[in-house]
Amino acid sequence: MLVLTRKANQSIMIGDSIEISVLSVFGEKVRLGIDAPREVPVFRTEVFREIQAQGPPSDEGREALNAALGLVADAEPEDT
Repeated sequence: MLVLTRKANQSIMIGDSIEISVLSVFGEKVRLGIDAPREVPVFRTEVFREIQAQGPPSDEGREALNAALGLVADAEPEDT
């Protein structure tokens, strides 16, 4: 595990497209801002573990998850 020290208004980069910013620090609470491409899902760990515990989503579940994340599958052009 890489451990970094950052102060409010500082950030780190993950790869070329994900930036994690420390927005504020209040006692033991830290507010983070995450700037990532829409196709990169970002979850709190407890939510991620809950999703993993449910197993692979069905087609309907996958569509609902994509809709919740704001992802839209490319539509196939219709034959005319």
